[in-house]
Amino acid sequence: MDRVDGTDRIGPADLEPAKARAVEPALARVVEPALARVAAVGGFFALRTGIPAAGHVPLARVYAGDIAPLTARVDKVAARLGAPERRIGASVAHLGLAARLWSVALGGAVLADTVPDLDPRRLHWDPELTSPDDLLLTGPRALPGTAEAVREVVQYGHLVPLAEALRRDGRISPRLLWGNAGSALAGAVRELTVWGAANGRPETAERAGALAAELFAHPDLRGTGGPVAGSFRRRSCCLYYRCPSGGLCGDCVFDRPPRRSSARTVSG
Repeated sequence: MDRVDGTDRIGPADLEPAKARAVEPALARVVEPALARVAAVGGFFALRTGIPAAGHVPLARVYAGDIAPLTARVDKVAARLGAPERRIGASVAHLGLAARLWSVALGGAVLADTVPDLDPRRLHWDPELTSPDDLLLTGPRALPGTAEAVREVVQYGHLVPLAEALRRDGRISPRLLWGNAGSALAGAVRELTVWGAANGRPETAERAGALAAELFAHPDLRGTGGPVAGSFRRRSCCLYYRCPSGGLCGDCVFDRPPRRSSARTVSG
């Protein structure tokens, strides 16, 4: 174990089962400073801690079948966008939550070598609020700042059950949802890169890119997009362009808004 910026740096070897109990207190001591450091990047990277307010519900409850908060969020987003189809609201709501989760976890790994344990039982969500007030973590604990920890916390801990909950709420393509996940991950990398350049931390881009490369190697994310002219470009569409005031996102698969028939083929 070495020292970085005055905090304990925990490496993969420290996660051996026999050492797990001894490591956890050391990680717990650095989680609050780590969250504060990551929050400096912007609202999507900020994570509140403390006592949940009345509107916050543990995401584990949503994933277990109480999808009323998720339904409310989808309806709110769809109404705000004037979406002609409810699944557009579902897609945009999913994209926003995926971006929040990737940003918090990846930001911690990059800037503090620590990933907050976003256990759905302790991560509370208010569907009526936006970042940074939408998420609140009780009893914060930390994991080592590795791609494996980020994947476990975000992809397995949230994106998989969130996709299942959205499909219980209404019809939506799994391919579209994984495309959103890839887009949100690439967006978090981009924000960290910009922040690092603006704050004299060029190593931030290298670290974020290396972790993202490991995350994108997973089969569920591998086909979601790739670099085009130096930028990420996804291979599916979030459907936002179908809204009255919508347009193409910066990483959209399309070069121009397609006809409805071609959009159905690409988006699923």
